[in-house]
Amino acid sequence: MAKLVFAMNQSLDGYVDHEKFAPGPALFRHWIEYERELTGSVYGRRIYEIMRYWDEDLAEWDADEREFAAVWRRHPKWVVSGSLKSVGPNATLVRDELEAFVRGLKANAEGEIAVAGPQLAGSLTELGLIDEYRLYVRPFVLGRGTPYFARARPPLRLIAADRVGEDAVRLTYVPA
Repeated sequence: MAKLVFAMNQSLDGYVDHEKFAPGPALFRHWIEYERELTGSVYGRRIYEIMRYWDEDLAEWDADEREFAAVWRRHPKWVVSGSLKSVGPNATLVRDELEAFVRGLKANAEGEIAVAGPQLAGSLTELGLIDEYRLYVRPFVLGRGTPYFARARPPLRLIAADRVGEDAVRLTYVPA
């Protein structure tokens, strides 16, 4: 049975915004290795559209960016959206029956499946489907934006805390 994990960078005040704080080289390397080990990812529409950036190589990318793109393209993506008409390579559009789809995915897969996007994570949290939360806390204060926890969350139990990269602390929680 697969484990569903919601992992994202967040500011000290609890917001996620990829444009406000990019990872340094060591944290980016961590994300490359994280992606490499995934069975696949379940994306919300907004974050999927952001991540489509990695679908086609850009001349200005360095070696790590090319490696991340190759790893990201390789694993399956399931995109939850009622508005998208199509999705890119190695992606499947999920429109209906989110709970049944994700339960089936967890039951029939092995390894870790990433949950990408706070809104989707909120829906899956309400359904009791997320097994682990990994908050990568970064030393930035945004003051506003999309919160990591987009909705109420269940009581959580801390199972690990460690430094990752130049400036992130990863806090790992499971539902209590």
